[in-house]
Amino acid sequence: MTILLTGASSFTGYWFIRELSAAGHRVTAVFRQRPDAYPDELRRRRAGAAAKACEPICGLTFGDESFLRLVRERRWDLFAHHAADATNYKSAEFDTLSAVRNNTRALAAVLEGLRAGGCRKVLLTGSVFEGGEGAGSQGLPHLSRYGLSKALTAEIFQFECDRAGLALGKFVIPNPFGPYEEPRYTAHLMTSWLARAVPSCTSPAYVRDNIPVSLLARAYVRFAETLSGEPRFARASPSGYVESQGAFTGRLAEAMRPRLGLPCQFELARQLEFPEPRVRVNTDVLDLTALAWDEERAWDEMAAYYRALASASGDRTRR
Repeated sequence: MTILLTGASSFTGYWFIRELSAAGHRVTAVFRQRPDAYPDELRRRRAGAAAKACEPICGLTFGDESFLRLVRERRWDLFAHHAADATNYKSAEFDTLSAVRNNTRALAAVLEGLRAGGCRKVLLTGSVFEGGEGAGSQGLPHLSRYGLSKALTAEIFQFECDRAGLALGKFVIPNPFGPYEEPRYTAHLMTSWLARAVPSCTSPAYVRDNIPVSLLARAYVRFAETLSGEPRFARASPSGYVESQGAFTGRLAEAMRPRLGLPCQFELARQLEFPEPRVRVNTDVLDLTALAWDEERAWDEMAAYYRALASASGDRTRR
């Protein structure tokens, strides 16, 4: 397929590009800046790696005039809208309505341009933390204003795709982890262990759905390949390791001990507060054989990535 993808510089965006290209698809990815112009080092490295696996087009933002020209000038088999406004997404001050506007800017015109060029399929990325997604406790509420923005974005996409006669697939992401991840929980564990520190899991009782990003990307490719061109809605909610955060910490430590040659110790705090629902997970069990995904190889790749990262950091310190 010939695929137009947004959100290319993100953690999952890089992996989606990598696996789509490896599967033989022609990916054109939109970057808001040149890969070397992003302000933080991790995004520069990630965007640079992504650009090598696709045709990069820089300086475009979803819905702007340059983006609309790109949509209209070429023929696309699939439009994959992975970009989302995530500015300060953890903050209580996150601007939900501004994010929705940015996520859906000129959407009707974008879809009309796609349809006129023969495209019949749209693939939108969602989150398990949107209200109503996945399975869990406390009535499946929105976990944040960011989750609300993603849910509203999906509603608008479904409305406009229905009007345009286009198929819409929604790919719901749980908690991905792996190489090129932002400094979130698993990155914290890995960097702590390589620094010979003993990290603490402060929320061990939460049940979450942590999925290796390489497996998530394989599932994304399969969903993209099987998405029907008929004007209807489809959803994929791939699931990974469904367990408490304490159990997941132990799983990661067990996988990393022989690979890092370190004790990978950790502490489990006593969790007394639960500002979020205790359980929130995806529901689609993946066929690892059909996806040709190798768990041991994924652990190896993760260990190698963080070892290289620690080595590079040590080199900079010594200089």
